[in-house]
Amino acid sequence: MAEILPIGTILAVAINQVIKTAHAANDVVIEKESFKTLSSHLFDIVRVLKELELKKLNESPIARKALENLETDVKNANTLIDKYKNRSRFYLLIKCRHIVKEVQDVTRDIGKSLNTLSLANTEVLSGISDQVTRLQNEMQRAEFAICQSQLQILDKLDEGLASQKFNQGFANDLIEDIARAVGVNVDPTEIKRELDSFKREKEEAENRKERAEVYFLEQVIELLSRADAARDYEELKDQYMQRLRVVERNGSREEFIQPFKAFICGITKTVMIDPVSLSNGTAYSRVAIEDWFGSGEKTDPVTGEYLDDLDFRPNIQLRQSIQEWKELNYCMKIRSCKAKLLSGNDLSVNDALCQIRELLKENSINKDWVSFGGVTESLVKILPKLLDQEVKVEALDTLKDAVEGHARNKDLVVEQKGFCHIVPFLGCEYGLSKASLELILELVLEESGQTMDTIGELSKQCNPVSFLVTILKSSEVDLVEKAQNVLRKLIDVDEKNAIRAATDKWFGPVVEYVVHGSKSTKMAMLSGIDNLTLDEHDTKLLCELGLIPPLLKMASEDLETKKLSLSVLVKLIKTSDDKRLFAAAGAVVHIMNLICSPPLQVLILAKCFEILEKLSSDGDGIKFLVDSSGTQINLELLVENLLALLKNSLLPYTVIRPVLRALFKICESEYALVKAAVVTAGGVSLVLNLLDHSDSETREAAIKLLFLFSNHEPEGVAEFLLKPRRLEAFICLLENSNKSDVQKAAVGLLANLPKSEVVLTRKLIELEGLKAIINVLETGNMEAKENAMSALFRFTDPTNIEAQKIVVELGTYDLLVDFLKNGSVTAKARAAALIGDLSMRSSELTMTSSPGRWCSCFGQTRVKICPAHGGICRVGSTFCLLEAKALPELVKLLHDEVHATTYEAIQTLSTLVQKESPRRGAHVLHESDAILPILEVLNWGSEALKVEALEVLEKVFTLTEMVDMYGPTARVPLVKLTGGSIHEDGHLHRKAVKVLLLIERHSRRSSSLVMAFNG
Repeated sequence: MAEILPIGTILAVAINQVIKTAHAANDVVIEKESFKTLSSHLFDIVRVLKELELKKLNESPIARKALENLETDVKNANTLIDKYKNRSRFYLLIKCRHIVKEVQDVTRDIGKSLNTLSLANTEVLSGISDQVTRLQNEMQRAEFAICQSQLQILDKLDEGLASQKFNQGFANDLIEDIARAVGVNVDPTEIKRELDSFKREKEEAENRKERAEVYFLEQVIELLSRADAARDYEELKDQYMQRLRVVERNGSREEFIQPFKAFICGITKTVMIDPVSLSNGTAYSRVAIEDWFGSGEKTDPVTGEYLDDLDFRPNIQLRQSIQEWKELNYCMKIRSCKAKLLSGNDLSVNDALCQIRELLKENSINKDWVSFGGVTESLVKILPKLLDQEVKVEALDTLKDAVEGHARNKDLVVEQKGFCHIVPFLGCEYGLSKASLELILELVLEESGQTMDTIGELSKQCNPVSFLVTILKSSEVDLVEKAQNVLRKLIDVDEKNAIRAATDKWFGPVVEYVVHGSKSTKMAMLSGIDNLTLDEHDTKLLCELGLIPPLLKMASEDLETKKLSLSVLVKLIKTSDDKRLFAAAGAVVHIMNLICSPPLQVLILAKCFEILEKLSSDGDGIKFLVDSSGTQINLELLVENLLALLKNSLLPYTVIRPVLRALFKICESEYALVKAAVVTAGGVSLVLNLLDHSDSETREAAIKLLFLFSNHEPEGVAEFLLKPRRLEAFICLLENSNKSDVQKAAVGLLANLPKSEVVLTRKLIELEGLKAIINVLETGNMEAKENAMSALFRFTDPTNIEAQKIVVELGTYDLLVDFLKNGSVTAKARAAALIGDLSMRSSELTMTSSPGRWCSCFGQTRVKICPAHGGICRVGSTFCLLEAKALPELVKLLHDEVHATTYEAIQTLSTLVQKESPRRGAHVLHESDAILPILEVLNWGSEALKVEALEVLEKVFTLTEMVDMYGPTARVPLVKLTGGSIHEDGHLHRKAVKVLLLIERHSRRSSSLVMAFNG
């Protein structure tokens, strides 16, 4: 009879076993959380057992049996731990679903035994009953689950096995996921070591004759062996060369070896896939025989033999033979395809491409074998030689299939300078562009085991940035994302590619780097932008992408950063939209603070003032000189500060020039600022000194600003110009400048100077300044011409006949008449006024002329007498406007009914009608149809214009014949002007009454003056 151990001894052994198992559970490398939970529960059980040991366990048979069961369950747990303690980590992960289930079951079993033990010792455990109840409940209901990341890996593995997805890319991803999950470095050596360990698990399963386990592990090994990290390049090459030698020994140039009969499945009649053998030894494809038995059949499909045993097993030898046959055919096709590729015939090439794609699809080993067989290099070499578009697309697609997930083939393409042949296709029609882009995208995807920096080589060999940007701007939506992907990789590998993209008007990456890049990166990007030629659309895009705020921030940093950021800010200001965004970002206040934060380098000051100049350009004036909230900054203070800078004689022209230009634009838009500049800050004297500046553009800017100031206060300018050599320099600038705005300002400045400066007028004539002004009349734009005509008034003063003669001798009269025809309203008015100045002395000059007869061999001929002046008139000697053919154009101005031109035209026409002898002039006006439009002025003109019209009519209506012809027409508007009364006051009223009385006095049909007013 066996000796019965005391229950206390059994308890002590159990405690020791539980402690040992609890510690061992913490050392398992896979499913650590599950084993850790089991270990925790076991340590809790130790406390329960020690409580029983302390208070003397019940010696009942039930207690003994419960304790023995607990000991057995703990031993099972220990066996489970030992089972998985030193196994391959890959194996443990792949089997983790099963492992978790085992841990869960053993935990629940221990919980049940603990429950039985506690029920047999209720009194003993009364002090810890709550803890014991909680523990046994937790263990009996234990639910263990795989972590999500491991579950995803297992799902991915199941997917690969189910779909026979044995391609290299899939295997690469899967084995890397597994390695990371179990803590193995993603390194070929480490992964190969783990995979060898995993293969030993299969060998041990074979020894245990676990067929299902062996088959499962074989499939997993076959899949994982496709990964680059798991493959030995030399072994693969040796395998290919062995097969190739067999083919070459055969000597056949055929492309295909027929399969042996044993390879054919009796059900599908095709070469078997995954052959299995039945109990009677016949072989079939696994899926086909499973379907056969699944339909209820219990016989051999071919022999009809009834089968007692429907089990089947993998026929590994047959599968290996089939695989060897396939590989021999692969070699034959690869050899044939290479020859076709190099044939130079597009039809043969296309046939080879189709075969290559089939090979690659059939077995991923062919990705290695096409590289060993020289097909990859051949595909690259033929690309530039292909003529047919469809064949080109097929070649690119085939190459993509070959490199997909395959590091070696990618390296081969790069080594063969493949990008030089592939990239140009990006610029072709859609099909080729798409195929080349997809190939490039595949090539730049990193693969473990790659030795070439593919994306770096792409950037070096044949940079595709321009092509990619073109695609990004196209409407081909399906290509845009792919192009962005490649472009992003190019920019990541070389920041210069962001600049290249910006050169092609794709600014997103360069702005992103300026916003988020390192200091050196930001500087590189800004330098690139600064060297670009930007149009209005470009600056709008850059501003909208958010480039302004980081530039303003950088403008507060070190000197070099300030220079570069301000330089780019200057480039960005082109349109009102740019300026609006600039102002909204608070840039104006920021720039003003920079200016007021001495000491600043000259270049920084120059850029700041250039920004102010640009903000106020294009007629925007002070519109954008606001803070971020839109509130106008203190403009008077700004003007004073800018003018104060001009006192510094050491400032270079790079600073002075933008200061002058900014002042001009700002003051031009707000007249009150001109007054502040001239009166408060002494602007005229400050700017005058700059007319001597050595820089021509600075002088030009000074002239423009001085012209603006002279509109308010010209004092001191004439005195300055009369100093030695100053006037010569000024005239030289006027003669040589081809800039219309400078011409306009220069002649405008002369026009603003007092006409009383006789010495200045004489000097201008002597130094050919008058010629320069007339040249502006001929060549300048309309605004410059208008100012040039204003400047001419000092030379057409009726009191200075000599000056007038010079003006006319220089051909000015014809120009003035042409302005009457084709000029602006202002030009027409000024031309009419100038002609009026000249015409005022015509009568006097005519009376002093010689009688005007000339002789010929046929006797005397009478010279034509001027109808207006009663003598011999010449444009050059009497300035007669009739001789200059100005009269019709002046009359046309009357018909235009424009106040400015009509006013000057009436004044000029009035010079024809002499007060003392009005008849000739009046008749000239009548014959030229000028009197009726003058009368019409009384109906539509302003008061001043009506007064001028009445002045002329007063002289005309001293003649009875004029009253007879125009009196009836004139009465109505005149009566309206008088309001029907001769007693009211007012200059216009008195003038109208006076003319009306003249009509009454000289009218042959008048009945009475009273009737005229009361009719």
